[in-house]
Amino acid sequence: MIEDNLKRLGIVLPIPPKPAGSYVPVVVSGNLAFVSGQIPIQDGKVMFTGKVPTEKSIQEAQQAARLCAINILAQLRANLGSLERITRILRVSGFVNSDAGFSEQPKIINAASDFLFEIFGESGKHSRIAIGASSLPLNSTVEIDMIAEISTG
Repeated sequence: MIEDNLKRLGIVLPIPPKPAGSYVPVVVSGNLAFVSGQIPIQDGKVMFTGKVPTEKSIQEAQQAARLCAINILAQLRANLGSLERITRILRVSGFVNSDAGFSEQPKIINAASDFLFEIFGESGKHSRIAIGASSLPLNSTVEIDMIAEISTG
């Protein structure tokens, strides 16, 4: 079902990006999968860099957030073997590389949240945080991490 929803939307999950530091992309503990922060990398390149709204528009930042969510799913599939093991998206934490005074981070992270709802339906509804940051790794516009509930069998 999850893979069918991706196909319906024309999304092909990429080979997941390699970690840019001393960490692992996914840690599984019991029935939880913790996905490390993903930035908007495509084909080995950061596709969206700079601060919102002076260097990137809200719309561009929303595209970045969606790409982060796609990379999260790619990491989960690579580490779990199948996205069908995901039973619920529990938590999304979104960070936006923001200019001082910018306060529309939720509007940007909504793009990732809406995407997850499109893929997982009711099981994609999650708790969330959307905050501004003065900088992010590799000057990326957005970084998102996630906690998912998974089947253990």
